[in-house]
Amino acid sequence: MMRNTKIIIFLFLLFYPFKSFSLVEVDITRGNLNPLPIAVSPLFSNPESESQLENILKIKNLGQEISVVVENNLKKTGLFNPLSKDAFLQKPDVAHFKPRFEDWALIKSQALITGKVSLIDEKLRVEFRLWDVLAGREMLALAFTTVPKNWRRVGHIITDKVYERLTGEKGYFDTRIIYVSEEGPKTKRIKKLAIMDQDGFNTKYLTLGNELVLTPRFNPTNQMVTYLSYFKNLPRVYLLDIETGIQEVVGDFPGMTFAPRFSPNGKKIIMSFAKDGNSDIYTMDLENRIVERITNHPSIDTSPSYSPDGQYITFNSDRSGYQQIYIMKNDGTKVKRISFGNGLYGTPVWSPRGDLIAFTKLHKGKFYIGVMRTDGKGERLLTENYYQEAPSWSPNGRVLVFYRETKSNDKGEGFSAKLWSIDLTGYNERLVETETDGSDPSWSSLLSN
Repeated sequence: MMRNTKIIIFLFLLFYPFKSFSLVEVDITRGNLNPLPIAVSPLFSNPESESQLENILKIKNLGQEISVVVENNLKKTGLFNPLSKDAFLQKPDVAHFKPRFEDWALIKSQALITGKVSLIDEKLRVEFRLWDVLAGREMLALAFTTVPKNWRRVGHIITDKVYERLTGEKGYFDTRIIYVSEEGPKTKRIKKLAIMDQDGFNTKYLTLGNELVLTPRFNPTNQMVTYLSYFKNLPRVYLLDIETGIQEVVGDFPGMTFAPRFSPNGKKIIMSFAKDGNSDIYTMDLENRIVERITNHPSIDTSPSYSPDGQYITFNSDRSGYQQIYIMKNDGTKVKRISFGNGLYGTPVWSPRGDLIAFTKLHKGKFYIGVMRTDGKGERLLTENYYQEAPSWSPNGRVLVFYRETKSNDKGEGFSAKLWSIDLTGYNERLVETETDGSDPSWSSLLSN
């Protein structure tokens, strides 16, 4: 949980018990071609609260702004079709307490979100309800209390609750993405660590750009990141507490170090380490700083990633003659190759669900982002481009974020690197808005867990 930004959630009304069915059926192999029509009514407030909130936040009609956050989140999933507010027939305050379901059905809405915003003892209180329009009944009702500046987070948490109720899956909206911010010409890029909300807002820069930074990765259990940086041209692995800004060096390594990543419990870092011209995989216990060698092979072993239970590790290696994906036990035993398609495979990342491994693939001059089952079967390529890599999973295992470089022209002009997202269907590819160019993204766990 973010310091000084605590959000208290109350279950204040729930007449309609939670059931296992969902209104949205998700088919990961073909996409949802008929997104669910949903109406997101502006959250209303009394004139006194609205005036006070405007004075505090300098935002007119905060309830409207929160509803826009929810709308945008739902639309980006590809699973929902938020309806135009111009078509709404019922006022927000009346709809919140007693919807006229026939009015909402008339504009083809199947679900309805209503809400109320108020200021109580200098705290922001947001109530919302989710209604099943076709059944004419309430599905979910919650209230949130927090400091006013957290209003965007409230919109993300509302979306998480709605998404979970309507799809049966956990949401991924109250999350952050850390990445490498890039500026300048390709030959002289200034690279900083940057962090933002998953929708691109609230960007903060965590380093100054004086040193090269690479591969930031979130700790799955808290808001700590590990990343690689170069100090006087020597690679160093750092730990950084995002909330306090305190960072420490995990270790100085005389050779080349690649892709540090946390174990699922956050107690270890796993990485590849080049020594005497050979790259193997090592772990470091963060409590006692004991380093353990996991692989010992004359080939190049790199890009390790743990399974969610911590029992297995996936990595890429050229031990078969060219780069492929392997899995092994977390002690380095029972090594098994799982990729056998044409091309070179790299950057494998285990899904939080444990059922899939995402990867980058190079074949015939094109880069692909794809997924396969943990036994290597069921390979699906989701997107292709001139150059793209480094997929990172959303915490619910439904969406991947990655980065893509555009091809330079003959004069070397026009180079850019951008963050993109795509879901498991491969039908919902979107540019992730960032203030600068960006690369090496990593998705956090849910902040509200």
